[in-house]
Amino acid sequence: MDTPINQEIVKQEIEASGLKDLGHAKIREIVKLVNKIEARTGEKYIRMEMGVPGLAPPDIGTEAEIEALRRGVASKYASIEGIPELKDEASRFVKLFIDTDIDAECCVPTTGSLQGAMACFLVANRTDRKKEGTLFIDPGFPVHKQQCQVLGQSYYSFDVYNYRGDKLRTKLESFLVTGKISSILFSNPNNPSWVCMTDKELQIIGDLANQYDITIIEDLAYFGMDFRKDYSKPGTPPYQPSISKYTDNYVLLISSSKSFSYAGQRVGIIAMSNKVFHRRYPDLLRYYSTDGFGYSVVYGALYALSAGVAHSAQYALAAMLKAANDGKFDFINQIKVYGDRAKIMKQLFIENGFKIVYDRDENTPIADGFYFTISYPGMSGSQLLERLMYYGISAIALITTGSEHSEGLRACVSQVQPEQFPDLEHRLSKFREAYGEN
Repeated sequence: MDTPINQEIVKQEIEASGLKDLGHAKIREIVKLVNKIEARTGEKYIRMEMGVPGLAPPDIGTEAEIEALRRGVASKYASIEGIPELKDEASRFVKLFIDTDIDAECCVPTTGSLQGAMACFLVANRTDRKKEGTLFIDPGFPVHKQQCQVLGQSYYSFDVYNYRGDKLRTKLESFLVTGKISSILFSNPNNPSWVCMTDKELQIIGDLANQYDITIIEDLAYFGMDFRKDYSKPGTPPYQPSISKYTDNYVLLISSSKSFSYAGQRVGIIAMSNKVFHRRYPDLLRYYSTDGFGYSVVYGALYALSAGVAHSAQYALAAMLKAANDGKFDFINQIKVYGDRAKIMKQLFIENGFKIVYDRDENTPIADGFYFTISYPGMSGSQLLERLMYYGISAIALITTGSEHSEGLRACVSQVQPEQFPDLEHRLSKFREAYGEN
């Protein structure tokens, strides 16, 4: 079979990796494997496996961080609670772009939103000794479940694909009636499927959070990136959809990695509702010196995890948030390129016999954005992933994300440059010639 990448080298590297089934490989394992193949063959892959920004970081953040370093902040520990400038701007950001009031005190920096999730699990899942852990509305980011496993916490999950709209209430309640769920986590827009919760679905989740006293962890890593609506104007509708409109039992995870292209500095925000931050749970005293939720997050979980966030990175994020809040930095406009890339790439896959797995939000086609999902007739996700490797195309299998679509893959658009589109089209055409439309 004539393939763009040397078959023997690909086979050798897959065997040497020790990965028995590529469909169950972690993202970083696929990254390592492709790096080795590229190094040996000299051929560049269409890299769709890892969700890293494909854009330069904003000068606003870079210059603010450089200036902070010049002032000598590197020699000083930052407060675990966060520098005042960042806390204030985070509070403003939530108000101006979500239309939700959260006090600055309740906005705390984390080393990326992933650490924010870890801190939430350490506290939210210990508020009631009779409950066990987290319910994940899948598909989702695999590392969140890994965090629960590392902590020894139980978790539950289901694929939301067949439970959109009114069906979501019955499915969620089937878990909540057990009395075992402490928290629910979902991402919006969703990684990996790019589906977005509708207002109806957010209302359902909020109602059930109130009824069963559940803490909702809303992962907004892809803030404002549903490009079907313009969320770029501070203080002006429409606003980023959020669970915060339907319950006070929530924590928001806000990342600088994708929306602000500032992934390398590992800085984000955990924004706890005023109610959650100040709420007291006697069972927290089993692990922490206080029964207060917010205090336990800051001086219990985050202190133990990293004792705070890099000082200079906090100034960078504070500057970017301030510029966005003041209407001087349209951070969403600069990342719309991801939607443009997705539209073209999805069409290339479809024209060559692939199907989009997660294709709708209830009755509306999903947005073109950072991720999309693909399958190929007659192939499992593992088979498709391995076969695409010979054609110089990499991705990850949906099965690793909690998806019930074992035949699908997640594709990320961020590392694929427009000049690679002709090469992608050629490789997909060769793939179709080899495997046809089964």
